[in-house]
Parts: sequence; C-alpha cells; structure tokens
Amino acid sequence: MSKPALRVTLGLIVIAAILASAPLWAGRSDLRLIGEIMSYLALAVLWNLLAGYAGLVSTGQQAFVGLGGYTLFICVIWLGLPPIASIAIAAIAGGLVGWLFAPLLFRLEGAYFAIGTWVAAETVSLVFGAIPSLGAGAGMSLPTSAIRSIAASRDGREIVVYLLLVFLGLGILAGTYALIRSKAGLALMALRDNGLAAASVGVDIWRTRLWTYIAVSAATGAIGAVIFLQKVRISPDAAFSMTDWTVIIVFIVVIGGIGRLEGAIVGTLVYFFLRELLSDYGTIYLIVLGLVAILVMTFSRTGLWGLVEQKLGWSLMPTRRRRS
Repeated sequence: MSKPALRVTLGLIVIAAILASAPLWAGRSDLRLIGEIMSYLALAVLWNLLAGYAGLVSTGQQAFVGLGGYTLFICVIWLGLPPIASIAIAAIAGGLVGWLFAPLLFRLEGAYFAIGTWVAAETVSLVFGAIPSLGAGAGMSLPTSAIRSIAASRDGREIVVYLLLVFLGLGILAGTYALIRSKAGLALMALRDNGLAAASVGVDIWRTRLWTYIAVSAATGAIGAVIFLQKVRISPDAAFSMTDWTVIIVFIVVIGGIGRLEGAIVGTLVYFFLRELLSDYGTIYLIVLGLVAILVMTFSRTGLWGLVEQKLGWSLMPTRRRRS
C-alpha cells in the first residue's frame, strides 16, 4: 500500500472510531444529525462518481433512494424478513433496476440523459404510488414488531440505525477511493478528463459506465433503505423527492468540487453548516444555498476544494498514482 493510501486508510479508521463512539457522548438529536450527514455524504460521493467520473449527469437518483426504501418495507411487511437483512435486498433491487434502466438511458447523451433519468424516476414513483397494498399516495409505516426486532428500546434502535449510516457513509467513501485508485479507476479518470482520448486508448466507455451505474444504483438503494428504516414511515412524495435526494446532492457536489472525492466531503459540510445556521429563517436558507452555488460556479468551476487544491496544493484523498 502506498503512503498516501495508508494515510487515507488510517484517517478513515480514526474517524470511524470517533463516530462509532458517538452514542457514548452525543445526544439523540446529535446522532440523528450525524447520521443524516453520513447519508448525504454517501449520496454525494456516489453522484460524484457517476457524474464527475463516468460523465453520467443523473437527475433521477431519487428513483433508487425510494426503491430502496420501498423494498425494505415490502420485505419486512409482506415477506416477514428482518429489517437489517432487507437492506441487502434493497441494494440488490437497486442494482437490478439500474441494470434494466441502463440500456435505455445510455442511448441518450448530455441533457437528454439527465431528462431521461428524471422521467424514469417519475415513472417508478407513479408505479409505487398506484399500488393500494403499499398505501398508495398515503404511504405506510413499519409494524411495531419489526421496529422492536432491531432493538428493544427506542434509544437502541436509534443507535443501530446511526451505526448503519456511519458504516455506509464511510464505507462508500473508502470503497470509492479504492475503486478510483484501481485499474477500473484509471478508466474512470480517463473518462473524466477526456472521453474521446479514453476510447482511443482502449477504454470500453459503455461497459465502464454500465458497471458504474449499476454499482451506484445498488449502493443508493441500500442508503434509501436505511434512511427510511430510521424514519419508520414511507410515502411516494418522501421517497421519490427530487429536491431531497437529487437537487441537494447536486448542490453539494457542485459547490464542493465535481470530479473530486474531497469535493463531496466539503460540499456536505458546507450544506449542513448553512442549513443549521439558517434553520430559524425557514426557506431563506435555500436562497442562500442558490447564491453560494452561483458564486462558487462563477469564481471556481472546480468548486471550493478545487480552489483550495489550486492555491495550496492540498489533497486529502490523492488518487493519482506515481511510479516508484
């Protein structure tokens, strides 16, 4: 293992240890906030992988968040499976739907692809909203017995879900870093820098994008399952909210720095800082977020971390490999 990769690994282990100990020193509201930060960080890293590396600018990732949530509820209520085991099935469902969508969506390019992913997400939302046994538009809740199977007490359940979110957030960050530093990651970075040049040196663009899309869809499905396990209730409006699961994620990645792992981290921290700072002012924080995004895109097309990288030369998670 190279020195940069070793530093990143040790850093993630330390952060994981600190966050895993949070139930010992943090309150319930703090755990919920940290868990939410982890869920958005994971979604931002995945969208960044999709758009910033594979060149697939999706506006329909809410389809997989909602699909993951509904898969968990179906497995628990209809099949009687344990909620934790249902998370793995939600990931499989997300990957399968991504595999089904890909041949159709990959026929589209640029803005047409983005619109196509949004249409696909709306279609999935309408399908789930039209099923009476799933509560239709009103949604449904997890049964008490399923909730108690996670842990006997409410505090215990909160801790279990919190740890799942931490595991997913840091696990997806670490996994993405390892992927980008692998041979497959070289193909992704080549796609990011110049698709035509990547194709000219033998990169199979369609196959690379396909497997990236499937992997992102599966991971997003797992995150969606845990998010709605925490909420205990699901409805089409909440599960397939474009604002919550795509627009905010795009904002996070754009202001942090698209095509950079650090960008997702910085963007997530900035978003939650502004949201908490302006929480008493209603929807004004959305206006502030828009202004911040405009300013960042005007003065630094590579986002806040791109600016830091350019001025100071810092790299928290270096992905370029050098010959020894």
